[in-house]
Amino acid sequence: MEHLRGSLADMAEVDLILYAVPAFVLLMVVEAVVLGREARTDAGDRAGYTVEDTLASLGMGLGSLVVPVAITTVLGLGGYVLLWNATPLDLGTGWLAWTVALLGKDFLFYWYHRAEHEIRLLWASHVVHHSSERYNLSTALRQPWTPLTEWPFGAVLILLGVNPVLYVLATSINLLYQFWIHTELVGKLPRPVEYVFNTPSQHRVHHGRNPQYLDKNYGGVLILFDRLFGTFEPEVEPVRYGITKPVASFNPLRIAAAEYVAIARDVRADRRWSHRLARLVRGPGWSPAQAPSTLAQPATAAG
Repeated sequence: MEHLRGSLADMAEVDLILYAVPAFVLLMVVEAVVLGREARTDAGDRAGYTVEDTLASLGMGLGSLVVPVAITTVLGLGGYVLLWNATPLDLGTGWLAWTVALLGKDFLFYWYHRAEHEIRLLWASHVVHHSSERYNLSTALRQPWTPLTEWPFGAVLILLGVNPVLYVLATSINLLYQFWIHTELVGKLPRPVEYVFNTPSQHRVHHGRNPQYLDKNYGGVLILFDRLFGTFEPEVEPVRYGITKPVASFNPLRIAAAEYVAIARDVRADRRWSHRLARLVRGPGWSPAQAPSTLAQPATAAG
């Protein structure tokens, strides 16, 4: 790690997600077995697994690896290499670089994730992750097929002197952490852990469509940014998972395209260009028919 160069080959080699796939599958099997036994012994209040929903999640996960691979490699990672060669800053590969990469990634993830819920064009990509009405480890794999929406946020760290290879590693670590919190099997953890870190309890809230749970708990690894910026909500009442306007399909292609189709339909129906632009940059629940007093209300996107 002492001679990281930031090349495309280097970044491809350090992407940890592909190496973790066997562990993902094993943990999903274990979770499904435990939930299945619970369902046979008592009524239970956990959503559990269904074949159709799980296949849809796996299909979305596979598509997120296959569909955008060329775009991600050439434009995304290639763009980071160009920025890295252009910036005069270089934090190196020591503790300072790792601290900035890991904490900076989580801080920028909070704001990017929040933007995905507050800007409809970004929500159209992210909504696929919230489209399931189940909540299990397979839900973590329900990822969007349009990866470049996060690119500008990562560019900030590259310009600050974070080596692109370190950035890819920090991104992988951030995503790997978020896998295990997609479960109903883990209850609330000790209070110090719940206060600092994003946990299954807090991320269940994020996936809820209960009114008080909408647009809360955006954190990746840490929940501190939600506490700091006023978007934290504890898990109190049972969570109803999914989005306020369900896709009503297990077809990965339909899940991936549903919100883009809805945006196109709404934009086409609008008569003013200002309304058409607002459809893209305001929250998912915005409509030109809304009274001015309601425009500042949270988006109706679930999670």
